[in-house]
Amino acid sequence: MNGSFFLEKLIAEDSKAITEIYNRNFPFVQKYILQNNGNKEDTQDIFQKALLQIIIRYKREKFNITGNFDAYFFTVCKNLWRRELNLHKKKITDTATIELQSEYKNHIQALIEQKRHDLFIEKLDKISDNCKKILNFFFAKVSYEEIVKTTEYSSESAVRQRVFKCKKKLIQLIQKDTRYNSLREL
Repeated sequence: MNGSFFLEKLIAEDSKAITEIYNRNFPFVQKYILQNNGNKEDTQDIFQKALLQIIIRYKREKFNITGNFDAYFFTVCKNLWRRELNLHKKKITDTATIELQSEYKNHIQALIEQKRHDLFIEKLDKISDNCKKILNFFFAKVSYEEIVKTTEYSSESAVRQRVFKCKKKLIQLIQKDTRYNSLREL
């Protein structure tokens, strides 16, 4: 099922679909947060914030998720957790002048990060199927050795070269897009 299916079910508050989203994604989000200085309560908070952020964003500007919903959702959670860590770091390290970001600023930053992700996914969809496959392995941190075993490539060196060329092609597509400069500067 594509991302739009789950997005529509989430917006419709379909409890069965929300439970499926939870079952499919919570373990990965929890693993990421636990590996990055968080705990189970943090995971629950971030998971809920991500669901709400997607709903709020959809109500503000109707959008579609053309790729995999789970990957999209994980990215939202990851971005929220990174912002949470950065905010926490500011509170601890700069006790003399604690500056708390407003909720509005957080939402704007989340929207910009999401637009960057959307641009990335859109351009990823435009490269060859072979490049998509190789880059999905690479972004999932699959070892070169494992990639060789599951693809037609004969060596890790060949895989490294292909990853390099595919990343270069993807970067060129992203940088040629008119939205790139405005999203880069923010």
